[in-house]
Amino acid sequence: MPRPTTGFARRATLSRAARLLNDFRFEQTDPARFYGAIATDTAQLVADWHPGRLDGAVVLDVGGGPGYFAEAFDARGAHYIAIEPDPAEMHSGGLDHRATVRGDGRQLPFADDSMDVTISSNVVEHTSAPWQMADEMLRVTRPGGTVIVSYTLWWGPFGGHEMGLTHYAGGHRAARWYTRRHGHPPKNLFGTSLFPVTATDGLRWADRVADRAHRVAAFPRYLPHWLWWVMRVPGLREVLGTNLVLVLRKL
Repeated sequence: MPRPTTGFARRATLSRAARLLNDFRFEQTDPARFYGAIATDTAQLVADWHPGRLDGAVVLDVGGGPGYFAEAFDARGAHYIAIEPDPAEMHSGGLDHRATVRGDGRQLPFADDSMDVTISSNVVEHTSAPWQMADEMLRVTRPGGTVIVSYTLWWGPFGGHEMGLTHYAGGHRAARWYTRRHGHPPKNLFGTSLFPVTATDGLRWADRVADRAHRVAAFPRYLPHWLWWVMRVPGLREVLGTNLVLVLRKL
């Protein structure tokens, strides 16, 4: 667990947590506001945890979505590349995609050891084979490079995404309730584009690849640093952690 003296931990304040959690309310009504805030925070997170400069670094964003992250990384001088499998999602923001490749994160179309940084922000819970994707992220990262996987925990309050807390009654039931109430299925449909992933799943994956990558940190992304201890407590971390960030350095 990183000490609060690290750059990112110093910025992990209560005010930052409140600001980011508030922005989640606008994910679907004002995506530019939501994704813009997350993009800025993600670029800062990567800059804090990557040992080298981002200026000139090749950064691969797995699951780049509408493309809001590109500007935040371009501003830091990084060579940003995104991969996104869904063309509807790719074009939903109406942004220019000069550095986006359409492809599957589970079979990345890039050479071994070709990226300085490989990131995935809030994508793991949307794929049926998340740790196959994470393995691919590790494969394409160069030795000494950084892999950062950040994802929403199913048993946390945001695990159901737009279905709210009804996911505690079961994913399929929550989807039926949402459809009945709104007249259409949720964007993040359980079993199709939303899957239950736990903190324990991610920590086990990090342990499994320990011969290829050193786990630098594991912490809850949206909580202030003085609450990061929750990730050391099985059960409690699944509910209170909300979002797990895994930072690995490839050996």
